[in-house]
Amino acid sequence: MAQSNKLLSSRSRSIMQRTESTKTNVVSSTLRDLHSASMNARDSSEAEGRPQKSLNEKQQEYQDLLLRCVAQHLGFSKGRPVAACIIYKCLRQWHSFEAERTSIFDKIIQTIGHAIEKTQDNNDVLAYWLSNASTLLLLLQRTLKAGGTTGVTTQHRRSPSATLFGRMTQSFRGTPQDVNLSLIDGDLARRVDILRQVEAKYPALLFKQQLTAYVEKIYGMIRDNLKKEISPVLGLCIQAPRLSRATLLKGTARMLANAAAQEILIAHWQGIVKSLGNFLSILKANHVPPFLVRKIFTQIFSFINVQLFNSLLLRRECCSFSNGEYVKAGLAELEHWCYNATDEYAGSSWDELKHIRQAIGFLVIHQKPKKTLDEISHDLCPVLSIQQLYRISTMYWDDKYGTHSLSPDVISNMRVLMTEDSNNAVSSSFLLDDDSSIPFSVDDLSKSMDQIDVLDIEPPSLIRENSGFSFLLPATS
Repeated sequence: MAQSNKLLSSRSRSIMQRTESTKTNVVSSTLRDLHSASMNARDSSEAEGRPQKSLNEKQQEYQDLLLRCVAQHLGFSKGRPVAACIIYKCLRQWHSFEAERTSIFDKIIQTIGHAIEKTQDNNDVLAYWLSNASTLLLLLQRTLKAGGTTGVTTQHRRSPSATLFGRMTQSFRGTPQDVNLSLIDGDLARRVDILRQVEAKYPALLFKQQLTAYVEKIYGMIRDNLKKEISPVLGLCIQAPRLSRATLLKGTARMLANAAAQEILIAHWQGIVKSLGNFLSILKANHVPPFLVRKIFTQIFSFINVQLFNSLLLRRECCSFSNGEYVKAGLAELEHWCYNATDEYAGSSWDELKHIRQAIGFLVIHQKPKKTLDEISHDLCPVLSIQQLYRISTMYWDDKYGTHSLSPDVISNMRVLMTEDSNNAVSSSFLLDDDSSIPFSVDDLSKSMDQIDVLDIEPPSLIRENSGFSFLLPATS
């Protein structure tokens, strides 16, 4: 019996040991399976991540190459700034406008900012970037629409397996509604596709705002540089130099002296004309939109008007008859420049001089005592206020013929009108203010410019041979 119990006890321990061993083996096997599955999952994840990382690196490489390229002076193709067209085509190709997050826009803005900040006095560089920035802004204005707005519908047909690299290298997807690209040739299809609107995400809309700010900034820098260049000369243009020695000569000597005096008198005005011409040549050479050129010169002529007119009314020595003749001859030089520049570039610049033109017209008119207040204020100087007319008429003196200014009755009537204006809270200031605001909007600029064809722009040599930029190559016939 005891022997039988020992056998049972031994067998029971053996069974328990085998059971524990089996459990241990099962647990070990399960852990090995889990570890193997985890390793396989990690390997699979890393395998999937490596291509994505590679694609992101490739995109970064393309972006850096584009930025290095446009940082150079790429010039123009048939009047179109190459850099702006290349940037636009790349942004369209990479679908950057539709991206929720991207750094390419900030990098482009930084490139423009760096280029103009280091050359603030180089008008040629400023004009080059004004041309590129305004052209790129025009393309954005006609391409981007905020999400949910009306316009040409964008139809993307991406497959679930579409990758970032695929979106970067394939041609633009989507076409305007009712257009069957299979029925038209490839080049026309590309033109239709590149003109379609896209629903822009926040980064693209912010980029447009930043680009607008840079167009305004560069415009202001060029305008102010021209102001600084002509300002010292303007002070010499309001008062004729004294050439009294010529009056002491006789005969031929006096005629020659007078001719020399005239050349000296007009030299300052010709200096201004030369500056205007140089700036116009720079702007035209860089294909700055004529709309912006007109705005620049319109504001410059307004500045000339303010400076000359205020100086005239602040300095009695400038309000003489002979000085009026001197300034009138100088204004004729500016009128001649406007005529040569044509309306396309000069615009309404000549009209901006109306205050100084009418004031000078008063100085050189004959028989002032016979003029009535109505004739002066409505016919001769309609743009001048009563305060301005009173100021110039009371400071006038005739150093050439010894004539008098307006009659005492007219002067008295002016005082009465000024008193009434003062009682009615009308400003008594007779000086003009210079307007340095930006005189245009993005819509104004867009409406003034023609459609720009970017398809046949030859890519620069730096990226022409790179397969990642093959979409930039013009379509062959």
